[in-house]
Amino acid sequence: MEQGKQGVLVAKLIPQQNPIEQIQARFKELETGFKAWLAKQSLPVEVAMVTLTSSAQGAAIGALMGTLTNDKSSPLPTPPPQANPQAMASFQQAQALAGGPLAQARNFAVITGVNAGISCLMKRLRGKEDVQSSMVAAFGSGAMFSLVSGMGAPNQPANAITSGLFFALVQGGLFKIGEKFSKPPAEDVFYDKTRSMLYKLGLQDYEKNFRKGLLTDSTLPLLTDSALRDVRIPPGPRLLILDHIQRDPEIKDRQGNVR
Repeated sequence: MEQGKQGVLVAKLIPQQNPIEQIQARFKELETGFKAWLAKQSLPVEVAMVTLTSSAQGAAIGALMGTLTNDKSSPLPTPPPQANPQAMASFQQAQALAGGPLAQARNFAVITGVNAGISCLMKRLRGKEDVQSSMVAAFGSGAMFSLVSGMGAPNQPANAITSGLFFALVQGGLFKIGEKFSKPPAEDVFYDKTRSMLYKLGLQDYEKNFRKGLLTDSTLPLLTDSALRDVRIPPGPRLLILDHIQRDPEIKDRQGNVR
């Protein structure tokens, strides 16, 4: 009985973790593990998985938006029989944009999936993300959206190219505007190797943890499980980071010099 009372007292003294925080932490670990696994796959597998997951996310968003706007949207008027082919194609695309949950799910799945897949391919081939890669991805998603939403319309190739160019120009403009207004912080130079390591492992979301703990590039050879735990990095990512440090020849050389 005495031991039972002590157990209840200890349980009351230990703060209970918020269930929502537990779910978020678990989801974060799964996402981190998936990104780490994906980074080790071949190019075709990575592009296919990124395309499929992005398409699924886009379909869910599109279905939700279509459900919320379906009742409020008024049906489009039927075009006159003598309408020219270009007007008919534009009308069919407008119908696609004003469709219900299924149509919106299809549209968002195509746009997000194709865009993400091409972006992933360009990043792996070119080793960077820039305005050219962004515009190529936008062109592909715009052209594919035109082909899917304008089925049966005449002169589909021309419409696809026009839509692709429009998407690419809009995306290129947004990319340049974002570059203009986003200024990298002055201390970025101290996290070049850290950032590169985290991106290779699919753990880029934990860069802020390194910054809060003042764990810069110069401290990489000194990292321990305890240090990573202090900056609130979960067990899975900690193991990946420490394993990478042990395998990286440059960091190992620096470890020898430090010791």
